[in-house]
Amino acid sequence: MTSKVFLFRSYGIITAHETCGRSRGARAGIGAGRGGGFALLAWQVDRLGQRDDVRKSDVVVVLGARVEPDGQPGPDLSSRIAHAVEVWKAGQAPYIICTGGFKNERLSAAAVCRRVAIQLGVPADRIVLADGTSNTAEDAHAAAQVMAARGWRTAILVSHPLHLFRSRWLFEREGVQAITSPTSTRVDRIDPRLRLFYTAREAGAVVATLLEGWGWLPADWKSQLQEWSHGLS
Repeated sequence: MTSKVFLFRSYGIITAHETCGRSRGARAGIGAGRGGGFALLAWQVDRLGQRDDVRKSDVVVVLGARVEPDGQPGPDLSSRIAHAVEVWKAGQAPYIICTGGFKNERLSAAAVCRRVAIQLGVPADRIVLADGTSNTAEDAHAAAQVMAARGWRTAILVSHPLHLFRSRWLFEREGVQAITSPTSTRVDRIDPRLRLFYTAREAGAVVATLLEGWGWLPADWKSQLQEWSHGLS
């Protein structure tokens, strides 16, 4: 059995061609298994966001988020920067990596993150940019390259609590030893409908990334899934 089929089966997700030739009852069981597997994945997304695993690491990584038209960080980016600075001031890591946005653009998420972190008391020489990115997978790749160039191996990922399961998975795929520190562990304060939506979206984005990497994602689905999953990343 290939590793990709094993991983999908571990979450109850079986590809369509595997259902061919099965009885109606077997297909119903497979459908239930898929639903149960996706629910398990979504539960893990939600559960990870409820705990802060922060500990001594090489660097704090701020995942990019929206910048307002006037150049100010949006609410989500503001909370990520503030939390990352708190972690840095607590001595959990000596450096901060800011990610996201066009390269060498003063209004990129990375550049705005750097500017605000300096305003909050972090020395400029303790902040490194990993820009030229537009989604979480690219953030992970760019940050991993920055880390490798400096001999850093461990990172504290700072982001929205429901964004961290996928973020950690993507960073680990890049060879980074990643731990998570959400901007808040109180996911119960999120509107229940939004919490359900964000959790399902993040779980769906994990599955979509796997499908795309294995060549199982139809081209006409890709742009729709990217638009649907955009928001926390």
